[in-house]
Amino acid sequence: MQFGTILIEDRPELVVRVDEAHLVVLRDAYRACAMEGAPATFQALVEAGPHELRRVSEALAGLASAGVPLLEIDSADWLPPQRHPTKIFGVAFNNVGIRKAAHVDPGVPNFFLKAPSSLIGHGKSVVVKRHYGHTMPEPELCVILGRRARNVDEAHALDFVFGYSVMDDVTSHGMKFGMDSIATTREPDLLQPEHLSWRRLHGPEDRDVYFVYHARSKATDTFGPMGPWITTADEIPDPNTLRVDGYVDGEQFSSDTTASYTYSVQQLVAEASRYFTLEPGDIINCGTSAKGMGNYPRAHRNINFQERECEIEIEIEGLGRLSHLVVHG
Repeated sequence: MQFGTILIEDRPELVVRVDEAHLVVLRDAYRACAMEGAPATFQALVEAGPHELRRVSEALAGLASAGVPLLEIDSADWLPPQRHPTKIFGVAFNNVGIRKAAHVDPGVPNFFLKAPSSLIGHGKSVVVKRHYGHTMPEPELCVILGRRARNVDEAHALDFVFGYSVMDDVTSHGMKFGMDSIATTREPDLLQPEHLSWRRLHGPEDRDVYFVYHARSKATDTFGPMGPWITTADEIPDPNTLRVDGYVDGEQFSSDTTASYTYSVQQLVAEASRYFTLEPGDIINCGTSAKGMGNYPRAHRNINFQERECEIEIEIEGLGRLSHLVVHG
């Protein structure tokens, strides 16, 4: 099944896909089948557990005889399908093509947090202001947790996944290195081995320590286009073999697969759960599609939103196509 959230008369509505062209408001489907207690939000659906998915299946099975009005997918006013996760994780350099440039590989995923307030829906606009500097798309698979996870092992990690979606992890290098980074030179008595062991040194007197904080650069408002759908995990047998394609104004700029991840979906869920309690509805962005195409040999890194207003489309096999505009604010 595929779930989304749309706006109808200024009211968010949880919807489910019926066919290639139509969706239905979930509460309408429940009502027509004389079923009570329809989840009002995606978060409520996830928290209700597998039993609720069975009820959704029952409601969908009764649609034809119930005469429930269907809505056109193409005319929907989309919100992010999951509007209020407690956490959104990103994973930096989780692509073998990019990670090979690392000076020292830490041997674990590099997590960062992205603000839930950055989320926008399919068809909406990423707003890029002049002082943001170089800003680019990052096509990514995202995982949505289905139940609380803490210290799970890799072998059982997918048991905690509700489903998958598409996200553009919009990133401003201008803000990352101009506003979210700082360097210091540590006094010898304050220097610890971990301060320098992750990078190349430039001589015995090199005591420069670098700090990069993914805050404005990753979590600014509108920097999280997501959707349009969340596809349930049962429809994706292996999330580590999905094709990911990116387009700018209709021209393909990247084509990659999730097989290029340095760390698999299972490894990301398991590793994150060792440090954070993962709650139902939480999101993990798994890593960037990074193989360039045609006029974009460096893929997303050849695109600068500061220089152009455009339309970005990201398609992931089995999950659908996310589209959003880029406008200057």
